Amino acid sequence: MSTITIYHNPNCGTSRNTLGLIRNAGIEPTVIEYLKTPPSRDALADLIQRAGLTVRQALREKGTPFMELGLDNTALTDAQLLDAAQEHPILMNRPFVVTPLGVRLCRPSEMVLDILQQAQQGPFTKEDGEAVIDERGQRVR
Repeated sequence: MSTITIYHNPNCGTSRNTLGLIRNAGIEPTVIEYLKTPPSRDALADLIQRAGLTVRQALREKGTPFMELGLDNTALTDAQLLDAAQEHPILMNRPFVVTPLGVRLCRPSEMVLDILQQAQQGPFTKEDGEAVIDERGQRVR
């Protein structure tokens, strides 16, 4: 059983790049496609809290019903925002990654490197062509 879990959306380039970086460290994580299997409300609240985010920071606006649902209303409570995310899992920003070193919302994808214990095993280039890891397994920048 993996000690690393990624809440993944295979249609998201950032999520695919994050998964690629985890695998580039020689790890096969537990992959949860959160649109098919969303975390419970309590689990989502826990992920957000452990990542050091507010509920609002963990919501995605682009490509979601965020505006249509009026979630830009700053008077909405965290509970109301969590309810909306439960009803519409696409509102959950991605990817969240859980490791023994912590929880991160990995945007950009290389944020995952801060919570991986294992070193990168070789070069890694994002889908957009940006080099992240060199041939020695070191961060490019």
